[in-house]
Amino acid sequence: MRCYACAKPSFQIICSDCREKLFRPQVHTRKIGTLDVISFYPYAAIASLLHTKHKPEGYRIYKRLARMTMHPFIKEFAESLESDVYIVGVDEYVGSGYSHTALLAHAMRTQKTKVLHGKLLAKNRVSYSGKDLQFRLNHPRDFRYTGKSGIDVILVDDTVTTGITLQEAQGVLLQHGVNVLFALTLADAKE
Repeated sequence: MRCYACAKPSFQIICSDCREKLFRPQVHTRKIGTLDVISFYPYAAIASLLHTKHKPEGYRIYKRLARMTMHPFIKEFAESLESDVYIVGVDEYVGSGYSHTALLAHAMRTQKTKVLHGKLLAKNRVSYSGKDLQFRLNHPRDFRYTGKSGIDVILVDDTVTTGITLQEAQGVLLQHGVNVLFALTLADAKE
């Protein structure tokens, strides 16, 4: 096998040199409405990796990115928790054989963080990729939540651009009595 980034021989999809030199997380927080969105990279830094989500190698790349970012973050965060927090992936729709948001959410499972897979799904399958704010506002995702109420959650998605998706997800969860602590994304397109 070879490293996806540098093409050097590697047992990992992203070699240790690239993880250290090219893909070291640069944590950034952006406020979108009332929601804090924590991202690990500027979009441009990992765009080529994010574009693999609908390709066969995307599964391994997203899994590695989750282990490099989401897992260490939640492990440290969970140390201070007194009660359980739930992880909810935004629209864990399975396309191309897997759900990239489910991979990210799964990496966040600890003793104090429980993953609720497939509980927040969009009824509207529209793609926002490359679309402007007006398009996103005119075509809401129309999320349906089927999970527990009265819980604290962390929302998980791969990228935040305008924040419309995360705000809509937060609104649906609030309607169901769910407290959204914050959202985690791999990349921030405004960064």
